Amino acid sequence: MQQETNTPSRSDRKIALILVMIAIGLTIFVIWRLDTAPRTDDAYAYADTINVAPDVSGRIVELAVVDNQRVSKGDVLFRIDPRPFQAKLAKSQASLIELERQIELKQRSVNSQKLSAAAATASIERASAAAEQASDTLGRLEPLLGTKYVSAEQVDQARTAKRSAVAQLNTAKLDAQRATAAVSGIEDLVAKRDVVRAEIELASLNLEYATVRAPFDGVVVNLKTSVGQFALTGRSVFTLVNTGRWYVVANFRETELEHVKPGQAAQVYVLSDPAKRFNGQVESVGYGVYPDDGGGENAGLPQVPRSINWVRVAQRFPVRILVENPDPAVFRIGASAVALMLRDSPSQAR
Repeated sequence: MQQETNTPSRSDRKIALILVMIAIGLTIFVIWRLDTAPRTDDAYAYADTINVAPDVSGRIVELAVVDNQRVSKGDVLFRIDPRPFQAKLAKSQASLIELERQIELKQRSVNSQKLSAAAATASIERASAAAEQASDTLGRLEPLLGTKYVSAEQVDQARTAKRSAVAQLNTAKLDAQRATAAVSGIEDLVAKRDVVRAEIELASLNLEYATVRAPFDGVVVNLKTSVGQFALTGRSVFTLVNTGRWYVVANFRETELEHVKPGQAAQVYVLSDPAKRFNGQVESVGYGVYPDDGGGENAGLPQVPRSINWVRVAQRFPVRILVENPDPAVFRIGASAVALMLRDSPSQAR
């Protein structure tokens, strides 16, 4: 009986060769894909934050939020005791009313003084004409003194008339100066009124500042105060997270930055809910980081630690990705995330 041998046929060898080539091709494609479309799990969710601080100092009389509460733009966050600002506003308004009354009375006096000034100006003109006439008369009579045409008494009378006319002219000029001084006295009151109006505007603004409102939709965090606490101007009361715009900050190796450009499309998700994928767009690529082995001060640069300290590995640079239509229930600041760069970007295709 002849024994059968289990030798592969030619067709089986072809199939095996094809499968090996396909596997090699898939491996090359995967490596190329990973090389040209970087992916990193060294990423976290991020949102812009502000320190909520009052613009005026005072005691907190109402705290309308609690820690980790969501608020909408325009919602009242807390109120500072408004009574000092109300009193300042009322005092300035009363001062304005009093100044307006003084200006009205002074204006009446000024109107009268203006009439007096006009009359004084007319008096100057008349006195000046009389003095000029008296001087001309004296000038004609003096050369004739000693003749039978003019007596000494007539010359003396002319001299007296001239002196009287000059005195009247000087008196008219003095009256005109006094009238002019009285007219200019209202300018001081008008200047004081302008100052009081500025004080009213400032007091109104401070009264408005006593109520602190949310500048955008967000979440209150790090609230460590209560009603009765004295708040100082510019000193933070708590932090407000801007939930209107979410980002994923992904740290890519420097060898991958060649394939990461501003405007490039990306896909991200957070580890708390990996089933939900979100589209995004690269907003910026980090220009510098503080090296772990570099000397000197940080100088405000972000610090991205390398994964292995005892092996020289590529440095990582932060890439800021703006998330499109983020789910507020999923994103939290600092949440671990994964980012994948997409090769086909609409903004790059244009």
